[in-house]
Amino acid sequence: MDATLRQLGVFVAIADNEGFGAAAAALGMSQSSVSHSLASLERVVQGALVQRATPVRPTPLGEVLLPHARATLAAARAFHAAAAAHKSTGVAGAIGLAVPPTAARGLLPGLLRLWHEHLPHVEITVFEGLDEETEQWLESGTVDVAVLIDPDPLPRGALHLATDAYEAVVRSDHPLAGEEFIELADLLEDPLLATTSGCETQVKHLHAMTGLTYRPTQRIRELTTLLCMVEAGLGVGIIPSLAASMLSETLTLVPLRPHLERRLVLTGPSGRPWHPNVTVIRDLCEKRPAGLSAPATGRR
Repeated sequence: MDATLRQLGVFVAIADNEGFGAAAAALGMSQSSVSHSLASLERVVQGALVQRATPVRPTPLGEVLLPHARATLAAARAFHAAAAAHKSTGVAGAIGLAVPPTAARGLLPGLLRLWHEHLPHVEITVFEGLDEETEQWLESGTVDVAVLIDPDPLPRGALHLATDAYEAVVRSDHPLAGEEFIELADLLEDPLLATTSGCETQVKHLHAMTGLTYRPTQRIRELTTLLCMVEAGLGVGIIPSLAASMLSETLTLVPLRPHLERRLVLTGPSGRPWHPNVTVIRDLCEKRPAGLSAPATGRR
């Protein structure tokens, strides 16, 4: 007996919602039906897929099979969408979009506005995550499309959305706040607060470009927390200029030397055919770039 799409959907829902009851609510099923579907799938794979505890977590076997379940469901969604698109002149359906935090603030409003205006029947669900998480979600089938930072190699069909630069974030009353640019060595005279939410690799590269040792005073996951710490006078930071909209009036961005840019691209997965609606929204962005918010650069 083979696994069914219904069983795979139940397995993914249980993993995502960390429980049978929450999965049942998300799927519009009874909890007993959810339990029965998972048990049937476990008989197919001859092993337990989740640990019956609170919260529910995948077993080692479940961890191995979960990405494949997601990819299978994503491929099935794309299959049905392609069939529907072939029979209809209208564009409709649902897709998931993954974006990193700075893109969510700087680019997402413009993207959603453009898509809603021209594709009102396409439902887009947004998932915000770290740079590495967005790529994992895309390839695993959790989402259908993502905004990726400096993907290498560039996926076939990917669309370049924006380019921004890494800049110093300091208090507005900092002695260097009024400068045209700040040398990295001068910035590092203050304690460096680093974010681990996707930017750290590039910040390390900035240090390597100048032969300086990367030695942050604090490493913080959330960019908003880092900004609060800079605002409190606990140090300085290096962030993408697209994050300018996240700054309070007491903070400012100043261009850095050396100059380092990053590219943000919109793309579908590299390991399976794209959902038809991903191609549609990509093409719309390419035809109407003026509908997107331009990345903020320089001083705020």
